[in-house]
Amino acid sequence: MNGDHLGVRAPRTAPYDCGPELILDIERVLGISARQAVKAEFRFDPGSPLIVCVEFLVAGGPRVLWRIGRDLLQQGLHSVSGLGDVQMWPAHPEADVATARLRLASGDMAALFELPVSPLAEWLEHTYELVPAGAELSEMDWDSATADLLQGPTAP
Repeated sequence: MNGDHLGVRAPRTAPYDCGPELILDIERVLGISARQAVKAEFRFDPGSPLIVCVEFLVAGGPRVLWRIGRDLLQQGLHSVSGLGDVQMWPAHPEADVATARLRLASGDMAALFELPVSPLAEWLEHTYELVPAGAELSEMDWDSATADLLQGPTAP
């Protein structure tokens, strides 16, 4: 992996991206000794604090966007986290550069990535400073949300 991992920068102008961004050079694990370089852009919107948007960019390939639970990423740095389509766990915590594995699946396709723990942990810590754990739903208008649910579907 490249040593230039941390790249927190100012947010873009896209409406869903209101918070910090982290750009990491990560690797897609293709086999025991086969890897592919991938750039991953992690974005956090304090208006939707339960999720982190991760966009994967492969040279010459399409951009792929995944929305992953912020708590799943945080827990996955230290222990096995997630079920089903998104799973994360520490891979080499004793190494000079601690890494974690992130597995993403959709249908019959799956991809396994290895990423550095330190810059992701620092970035996640910053997101928890913006919106602390347990406060993610404190700004939600529960009356409106409940009213919308109780109204049911409307006829076109």
